[in-house]
Amino acid sequence: MSYTMRDMQEKTGLSAPTLRYYEKEGILPFVERNEHDHRLYNDQNIEWVKFILALRATGMPLVEIKQYVESYKKGESTISERRNMMLQHKKKVEAGMSQTYLHLERINYKLALYDTLEAGLNNKQIKI
Repeated sequence: MSYTMRDMQEKTGLSAPTLRYYEKEGILPFVERNEHDHRLYNDQNIEWVKFILALRATGMPLVEIKQYVESYKKGESTISERRNMMLQHKKKVEAGMSQTYLHLERINYKLALYDTLEAGLNNKQIKI
């Protein structure tokens, strides 16, 4: 099944300029064209976009995504290299999540203090 640019925008949430940019920069590989030079996307392209969005949402720079794609295009001989890239990124994401969790604990502590102060001001008993 093939999809138009409009279809891709609806399916991925990305704008046409972003999709074109990703393709031009080599981040979105394997986009085909019809006889009128219009882009024809397929399910594989949608999966690539979802993967790119996951990497971007977890902080991977476009330069590193491009390196991954270039490695992917070289074939099976780069599986270890790509796995290592994903492993390194996973470690960064986990470290960031751990730090975020510590920040969340501090915020929750502060909220608990405010709850205690408000309960004291309103002469309410604190329920545990």
